Amino acid sequence: MALLTGKVAIVTGASSGIGRAIAERFAEDGALVVVNHSKSPEKAQQVVIGIQAKGGKALAFPADMSRVSEARRLVRETVAQFGRLDILVNNAGKFMPKPMAETTEEEFDLLMALHAKGPYFAMQEAAQALKDGGRIINISTCATRMSFPGATAYLGSKAALEQYTKGLAHELAPRGITVNTVSPGFTETGMMTESYRQMGVELSPLKRLGLPQDIADVVAFLVSEQARWLTGQTIQVGGGVVM
Repeated sequence: MALLTGKVAIVTGASSGIGRAIAERFAEDGALVVVNHSKSPEKAQQVVIGIQAKGGKALAFPADMSRVSEARRLVRETVAQFGRLDILVNNAGKFMPKPMAETTEEEFDLLMALHAKGPYFAMQEAAQALKDGGRIINISTCATRMSFPGATAYLGSKAALEQYTKGLAHELAPRGITVNTVSPGFTETGMMTESYRQMGVELSPLKRLGLPQDIADVVAFLVSEQARWLTGQTIQVGGGVVM
């Protein structure tokens, strides 16, 4: 029997990149996966079709995770439709490399809403719905541990997510629910520019970029029963970029 058979998982921002790899891995492990997207219905449906073609279970669900009402709706409607929720992965994100002097209030608000506010209330909703022994995974970035200029708003919003992990891990521990953060390093996704690609290869002792599947494999472990003793942690998954 697959490790996640009978479980229901939500993966936000799952139409491409790391989110897609996580959704596909969960489906391989037997979970029914809710593939969340905000503006990519065709890409999300391609993910669903690919999962189903391999015998997995998935459906696409539109919700803008920067909007609290939609973040809550995603969780509520998943539970209403499938009768349970076992895993929530807050992955939806946007990389905005911009110096503080050039960052507008609107850009700041967008990053905080997408990376901090929306996930906060998705977790609040999920905390009431998750089965005992459930899992919450927040996707951050290794850059919160580095001296990384030119992305202060992005880094601040992701750092908030890491702090939520620590506090919520204590709040949900009595029910055996674990909460962890995974912080990818330089990973080959659509957000990777050539300059960052070169930087990532140079900084990693392994001398390559990460692949979305590298991140998905670690997330798959964290939601498994084997990771029951890990909670409140921020795990660096960057090929040694941050040690």
